[in-house]
Amino acid sequence: MQRLYRKRIILGVGGGIAAYKSAELVRRLKDQGADVRVVMTRGGCEFITPLTLQALSGQPVHLDLLDPAAEAAMGHIELARWADLVLIAPATADLMARLAQGVADDLLTTLVLATDAPVVLAPAMNQAMWRDPATQTNALLLAERGLRLFGPAAGSQACGDVGLGRMLEAEELAQRAADCFERKSLTGKHVLITAGPTQENIDPVRYITNHSSGKMGFALAEAAAEAGAQVTLISGPVHLPTPDRVNRIDVISARDMLAACEAAMPCDVLIAAAAVADYRPEVVAQHKLKKDPSSGDGLLLQMVRNPDILATLASRSDRPFSVGFAAETENLLEYASRKLKDKNLDLIVANDVANPDIGFNSEDNAITIIDRELQPSSFAQTSKSKIARRLVDFIAERLPRT
Repeated sequence: MQRLYRKRIILGVGGGIAAYKSAELVRRLKDQGADVRVVMTRGGCEFITPLTLQALSGQPVHLDLLDPAAEAAMGHIELARWADLVLIAPATADLMARLAQGVADDLLTTLVLATDAPVVLAPAMNQAMWRDPATQTNALLLAERGLRLFGPAAGSQACGDVGLGRMLEAEELAQRAADCFERKSLTGKHVLITAGPTQENIDPVRYITNHSSGKMGFALAEAAAEAGAQVTLISGPVHLPTPDRVNRIDVISARDMLAACEAAMPCDVLIAAAAVADYRPEVVAQHKLKKDPSSGDGLLLQMVRNPDILATLASRSDRPFSVGFAAETENLLEYASRKLKDKNLDLIVANDVANPDIGFNSEDNAITIIDRELQPSSFAQTSKSKIARRLVDFIAERLPRT
């Protein structure tokens, strides 16, 4: 279930006896690499303590809508934007009724209204309450609005009744949460993605590189795999784990990356997210360069241009649908549009790396996509994993139909 790796999950805990299972659910989600933040209703706090869930999640538990301390750190709107998935377990009959009516009288219900992340409910209640026409109507209404229901299961209940109403077990809920991140918009497509920086050697111990972390490219590889693609990820030197179901090839220099890309061809989609060095030293010293007292305080390196990987691949006779990235510090859209034309691309993704909130090594991004007609489409700042999934869907919608 590496699909949960680095996913941001809000676990909402309603006021039912099944809340005791939420502790195990936090552990299951964390074991799969998810970042879990817990939001509890007042009723939920009666069945399990916030301290327990704080200890298991490793994060403060969010309780109150109007908590000044919480708002100063990660307020309800920031939480809503932060989430990749909102999972409410247990979802009581009362909570489902309030959600169906659009009530926002506590932190959890407010989050559901404010988030654009998928919302999943794990119903848990007495079997008679589940069968009641009001609850069934609320369940249908919530499903029509796009909320998903996991369960309930049948079996014995705390009150002694037997029937539908039990919350699913933690292991199954974690598995179903992972399944929420699997889409099939790229089934049957081979997607080639470049990521990270390249390193151009000066001598055996020094090199020229840049600040790229590879996070955006790796998020795209994960999103493309979730969408059903066969993914080849060609990465410069980074410290990131390989996404599940992704074929990773590690390279060092720009020439290494080009050779690896050409060996991986043909492909249906090329997403060039790597920050490739434009230049390399003309001569790489065989031994470590020493300071020469007679040369003054400077060192002159003769640089030569590296091959343009993106332009080379986009000009092939078996040319893939080509998507480039333009990381700029000024004149963002002007430079990106020029790059789109010069390199014969289908789309270019522009992002402002001068902004530290969305620049190199950050967890978030904000992008503008420009197509061949120079029409821009902007994605507001959010996590790179969310941006990646939206971008993959954007690309899939624009692929030629065969």
